[in-house]
Amino acid sequence: MKLTVEVWRQESPADAGRWERHEVDDAASHLSLLDLLDLLNDQIAAAGGEPVAYESDCREGACGACGVTVNGVPHGPVPRTPSCRQHLRSFDGATRLRIEPLRSAAFPVVRDLVIDRSALDALVTAGGHVAINSGTASDAEALPIGHDDAETALDFAACIGCGACVAACPNGAAHLFAGAKLAHLAMLPQPALERGRRARAIVDELEQRFGPCSTYGECAEVCPAGISLAAVAAVHREGIRAWWRGRDD
Repeated sequence: MKLTVEVWRQESPADAGRWERHEVDDAASHLSLLDLLDLLNDQIAAAGGEPVAYESDCREGACGACGVTVNGVPHGPVPRTPSCRQHLRSFDGATRLRIEPLRSAAFPVVRDLVIDRSALDALVTAGGHVAINSGTASDAEALPIGHDDAETALDFAACIGCGACVAACPNGAAHLFAGAKLAHLAMLPQPALERGRRARAIVDELEQRFGPCSTYGECAEVCPAGISLAAVAAVHREGIRAWWRGRDD
């Protein structure tokens, strides 16, 4: 089928950027968005133009690098599905697609569809890790974890860090991402030993780099990992707990 693709072109962070329109003749319904971009780039290169810059890695929905906004929706129309797993058959016969980067003040455009997600990395650096010197690894059964707690922690740990939640939020908040880290690590015995320090560090970084939570829940609707709004509640819960307990942990 013939498909009109309007794609965002921006040569550098300082460039104002512009929309560029192309007609793709062989856009079969089984193609993914990344397949479409590959096809478009082949067409542009054959005409002597500069291919569109975009990111991808696993192309299996696990890494989150591929995130783009399609027709105003981060990732695309299929819920809980990253850009690389969105297929043209899901666009209900649309003959025009508008593809742009994940938009947020916290994500400056590097080039075309490539954005700088280092603001999310800063949250992980601040506290999204376990810093305790544990020495020799203990046996798996040494620290029992209840089944329900383990499953819930794994659900929060499923976040792939794509940034779609930030792009979907009118305020550019990252509470879903930050809360997933806080909730996941707070539920496990070893990481919980530095629970208060982690919460203070992540909340401080969150307030410096991102906007306030809008409370509308757009973030959960576009999350490809299905992270629930309970993660947003975890930011407030962990922050209040850390404030109440002071510097004890």
